[in-house]
Amino acid sequence: MPIEPAPGNSTNNVRYDLLDALRGLAVVMMMAFHFSFDLNLFGYVFLDFQHDPFLLNWRVLIVSLFVGVAGASLALACSNGIRWRSFLRREGILLACALLISAASYAIFPQNWIFFGILHLILVASLLALPFVRAGVPALLTSIAAFALWALFSHPLFDHPWLQWVGLMTHSPTTEDYAPLLPWFGVMLIGVFIGQHIRRIPVFRYPLQQQLWAKPLLWLGRHSLLVYMLHQPLFFTLFWMLTL
Repeated sequence: MPIEPAPGNSTNNVRYDLLDALRGLAVVMMMAFHFSFDLNLFGYVFLDFQHDPFLLNWRVLIVSLFVGVAGASLALACSNGIRWRSFLRREGILLACALLISAASYAIFPQNWIFFGILHLILVASLLALPFVRAGVPALLTSIAAFALWALFSHPLFDHPWLQWVGLMTHSPTTEDYAPLLPWFGVMLIGVFIGQHIRRIPVFRYPLQQQLWAKPLLWLGRHSLLVYMLHQPLFFTLFWMLTL
């Protein structure tokens, strides 16, 4: 669970280090989560990733950080208007990486392949969030509506394979990573709303560049997509070597 190439978390020549640090923290937690998943997959431990409350809530926290920071970064990048060339380049990179993840997961887990994971979500949600990047309260209200729709409504129509990405299914799909549009689009819009008001939040103006503890998080936050694409192949290689 990653997330964005060349994150646009700066405006008016001010970079908000806390956004990078939060994304970096999400990367650390993601790597620990996936390492635990791989330990379970290769039989070193026995963990129930489908039902254990701690593991389920841990994943929710990781995805929330990634998606919320992506929304805030999108709002900041578009604070002076949408830079279409930069935005489409970012979307293109996300699309290529999402397709690669789907193809690789199909090769390894053909029955549980990833058809709409975190990269797919951020790709689609970023596009749908564009009308809200300078909308203020409407972004927050739409976020509430997204959560309400997900919590109160489901229909067998959305059980169809081509509609499962929406998130209104009557049951959970069988897949190794599932981050549907609902309710996560609501989290994206909360991030957008925060990004619109970030200049007024003092904690986000605090520089972290000179803080020794923050430097690894800042680096990870600024290279989150690269780390995401590489860490699981490295983990799998390690475990495969140990099983030889």
